[in-house]
Parts: sequence; C-alpha cells; structure tokens
Amino acid sequence: MSYLEYTVKSVPSGPRKILYLNWPLVLLLIAVACVGFLMLYSVAGGSFTPWAEPQMKRFAMGLVLMLVVAMVPIWFWRNMAVVAYCVSIALLLAVEFFGVVGMGAQRWIDLGFMRLQPSELMKITLVMLLAAYYDWLPAKRNSRPFWVLIPVVVILFPTFLVLRQPDLGTSILLLSAGGGLMFLAGVHWAYFAAVIASVIGLITAVFQSRGTEWQLLQDYQYRRIDTFLDPASDPLGAGYHITQSKIALGSGGWTGRGFMQGTQSRLNFLPEKHTDFIFTTLAEEFGFIGAFSLLGLYTLIIVFCVVTALATKDRFSSLLTLGIALNFFLFFAVNMSMVMGLAPVVGVPLPMVSFGGSAMLVLMVAFGLVQSAHIHRPR
Repeated sequence: MSYLEYTVKSVPSGPRKILYLNWPLVLLLIAVACVGFLMLYSVAGGSFTPWAEPQMKRFAMGLVLMLVVAMVPIWFWRNMAVVAYCVSIALLLAVEFFGVVGMGAQRWIDLGFMRLQPSELMKITLVMLLAAYYDWLPAKRNSRPFWVLIPVVVILFPTFLVLRQPDLGTSILLLSAGGGLMFLAGVHWAYFAAVIASVIGLITAVFQSRGTEWQLLQDYQYRRIDTFLDPASDPLGAGYHITQSKIALGSGGWTGRGFMQGTQSRLNFLPEKHTDFIFTTLAEEFGFIGAFSLLGLYTLIIVFCVVTALATKDRFSSLLTLGIALNFFLFFAVNMSMVMGLAPVVGVPLPMVSFGGSAMLVLMVAFGLVQSAHIHRPR
C-alpha cells in the first residue's frame, strides 16, 4: 500500500472527525476563555456588560469557526495559503484608505456588525504561506540566498504596512513569528546570527550617538527610552501606566486581594484594564498563584500543539502547527513582559483573556487549523 493510499484510508471521514478532535486542547481553550470572562466581569464592577457578554458571544462564534475549519482537510488549507495571504494584504491596503481611526491609530475596517483588524488575520496567513512555501521548497535550497530572500520579502511587506498604521507591537510579532518559522524550517543559523549582530550594533549606535552631531533619534524618543528603563523618572507622565501596573502586580502577593477586590483596577488607576493590562488585574485579585495558573494553561496549550506537530508526517502541517504555537507564545510572552516592565508598552493583548473581537476570532481559526492537522494526519 502506497503512502498516499495509507493516508486516504487512515484519515477519518464525515461525522467521525468530531471524535478525532484534540479534545484536551479544546478544553484548555475553554478554560482560558473562562478566565477572560471572569476578569472582564470583575473590571466592569460585577457586570456582564459592556465587556464579558460580548466576549462570550465572540468565543461561542469562535468555537463554531474552529470546528468548521477543523473539519476541512489540511491539504485544502495548504492550497489556500497564497489566496489567504493576498486577501490579508488587500485588507491591510484597504486600511490605508478606508480604515477607522481609534486611539490615534488607523487599524480597523468597519464591517457594520464588527470592526475587523486585518493585522490580526495577517499573523495567521503569514504562517500559512511560509509553511506552504517550505513544504514546496526542497530542503537543500532552504539556505540559498535567493530562496531566503523570497520569505524575507513576504515577511517585510506586511510588516511595513502594519508599522504605518502605526502598530509597533504587531509589527514585532510578525517579524518574530516569520523569522522563527524560517529557523524551524531549517534556514541556516548564520543568517539569524547576522541579523542579531546587526540589531545589537544598531542599538549600540543609537545610544552612542546621543548628544552628538550624528544623533540617530530625536530627543523626545530618547526620553521615551529613559522612561522605559526608569519609569519612576516620570511617574505622572510617560511612566504612569507601567508604574500603576507594577503596583497592582506587587499588591496581589501570593494569593491576591480577592475576586473584585483589586484597588488599582476598581479605582481606575490601571489603564486599559480590560485589554492590554488585564493580566495585572488578574495578578492583583488572585496573586502569584492565579497568574502562574494562567501561565500553566498557556504552556499546556503550546505543549499539545508541539505534540501534534511532532506526530504528523506532513511537513506543511508540522510547520503550520509550530508556527501557530510560536505566534501564541509570542502573544502572551510580550503582553506579560510589557505589563511587568520587562518590555516597552506596545499594545499587545493577552490571548483569549483581553477584550477584543478580531484577536479572539483569528486565534480560534488558527486553532482550527491545528485541529485540522491533528484530525487529518495519517494513523
């Protein structure tokens, strides 16, 4: 029996596919989403409106989308990778001309029933295209300069469009996820070493140029760097957000102040407490134990994705699943680092917990792709 015949005969079909879902992964996603509902209920002062109820509806819609995507054979998504990427690029270009402005940035397209943020969609379609590219490309060509240049352009073009919105956080995620997938696909480490060395050199030059005739940044940009390195230098100005976030994190202690008892969030000292800084609310109310428990749920989700990637014999499925796991990791790692003062505040939401429609739905579609790879792998 050929490998193709084995693949076709060993893959479940019809309603039986439901039985082959990665159910532990589904339960973990539901658990994380419930943490989000609980925290959105808390920051609203004990009310399901205006945040918890819409988030529940979006998650229910996301579960349906995940199941629909999971039922479709993984080869279909491989064939659709170029189309999905081109649609995402078209939507990013549409934002340039028809985008809705909010909080000083032009990132959304108003669809009437919801606001779509195309940059969230690009996080997944970029991974799809790169996985399809390296599935098509013979392994011996992975590190040849011409074949390295193509994915670099594929990554940099949407990154440039997102940076123009401006959205530094998503730009960083696109670069990191794209570069990470190239590394996982087998591109030689020397390319990454050269990039890291260049970044270190650029950062050194920026600091060395301060106060000289060839100063690389404006004075106000240097002041932002100073505030990031020492928020206490401007506690009522640029350093206010991170200072209040650290106070909330520290006041939670080991077990927290109790559900809906956080002073920083209840008294509105925390900025964006329902989106970017919701992790600090969790840490204040449930302490180190609550924060570590959420981190444990995130870790288990990544573990199940990696296990699925290692179990499949299909290169596209493996790279796609690893790329989505990497994207998910970057999501919560950047957000947690941001609210703890370990990284600049760049506006990255906490996945499945922060309030937001586009991020929630796109993540559920991404896990639908993971489920599709899991269901349709040869057994």
